[in-house]
Amino acid sequence: MGKQQVRMKAVVYALSPFQQKVMSGLWKDLPDKIHHKISENWHNAVLLLAPLVGTYTYAQNYKEKEKLAHRY
Repeated sequence: MGKQQVRMKAVVYALSPFQQKVMSGLWKDLPDKIHHKISENWHNAVLLLAPLVGTYTYAQNYKEKEKLAHRY
């Protein structure tokens, strides 16, 4: 009894070039989805954005002071 090779057919998934609404659900009501997510998780958004905005503001202020330092 030897081993026999079994031919297997590969399954290939592809999107049809004629299918126009592949990702329509992703973009449908996008502003409402974003508003809902932020209103549900506003404390997470604040904890994410506050350090980013603070760091950016500090860097801009430091850069401006450095530019004006030679005038004094």
